[in-house]
Parts: sequence; C-alpha cells; structure tokens
Amino acid sequence: MVPGTAATGEVIPVKTIIQHEMETGLRSDSEGEMIPRKIINRFICRYGGVVVFSVDLHEAVSANPFFEFSLLATESGRMEFIWEEDGGAVYSLKHDMVVI
Repeated sequence: MVPGTAATGEVIPVKTIIQHEMETGLRSDSEGEMIPRKIINRFICRYGGVVVFSVDLHEAVSANPFFEFSLLATESGRMEFIWEEDGGAVYSLKHDMVVI
C-alpha cells in the first residue's frame, strides 16, 4: 500500500506483502521426501531508481512476508518493489507516486 499522492517532505508509510509459501527445505512430505527449499531471499524497494529499503531473508521468515517502512516523499516518481526467490525467479510491482 502506497498513497498515489503525497506532499513534499511528508513521511509516508509503505506496506508490502507477497503471497508466497516460503518453503524452508527442512520439512518432508507425506511420503518422507524432503520438500525443496523455495523462499523469497531478498526484497528491494526503489524510489526514483534509488534503493530506499532492502532486506535479505532466510528460512525463519513466515509465509506471505509483510514489510512496513517509512519513506520521505521528495519528488514525483516511480516506486519499484522487487522480491527475489531461490532459483532466480523475480517478482516485481511498480507504482507511480505524485508529490505535490
């Protein structure tokens, strides 16, 4: 969740969530076979092309990871949200914000 508009100098809350099972690789299925690890291992937020928030994730993160952070609105621009998964899969979302 990001507002569509903000005032110059306003501190805005940014909330993100991604639907993901976050399989740790430490569990086995009903037949005793290990379930392969498949987690989101990195989250990055860019504002106007500049990284403003990033975090590396590990097995202990719950399913459907949620992040909330604050951002200083300085100018109109695009926000990019990027989640990187084991094995190279990348999920992204873009949001344009107008600063008045």
